Amino acid sequence: MRDDGHDQPTSFDPSGAVPDAPWLHGTWRVVRLDGLVPGAGTQGQPWLTFDGDGVVFGHAGVNRVRGTWRLDGSSLTFGPVVATLMAGPPEATATERAVLGVLQEGATVTLGDDAFTLRTAGGRTADLVRAPGDADEPVRRAEPHGRV
Repeated sequence: MRDDGHDQPTSFDPSGAVPDAPWLHGTWRVVRLDGLVPGAGTQGQPWLTFDGDGVVFGHAGVNRVRGTWRLDGSSLTFGPVVATLMAGPPEATATERAVLGVLQEGATVTLGDDAFTLRTAGGRTADLVRAPGDADEPVRRAEPHGRV
């Protein structure tokens, strides 16, 4: 049994293998969406945490999100992503829609220094930077109850 209490593997691989991309593990802040600085959400800028066991969770703008991820070469895909179902202000809701759109499409990864860009087949982009390891870092697990 894994230490988070789940018996089932969370990656896409039915054999139970988990993604092997240690550089991606940790928390990343979304700093640009389609070339624009995203509107601050109800809890600040959107962020995503990629666990080494293939789980991604974070805050998309208004709601907490959770799903699975897999990196194959430079192709980053996400399994079903679920989110809580809270309403929010229009700017935060627009930010959330953009973040969820990238997660639902999956994307090609281009690496930078403590940063990476996701580019979807539809032309959407998201720039993420590694979050600083300070005490204010949101590293708690999100447990959403709704679906996107």
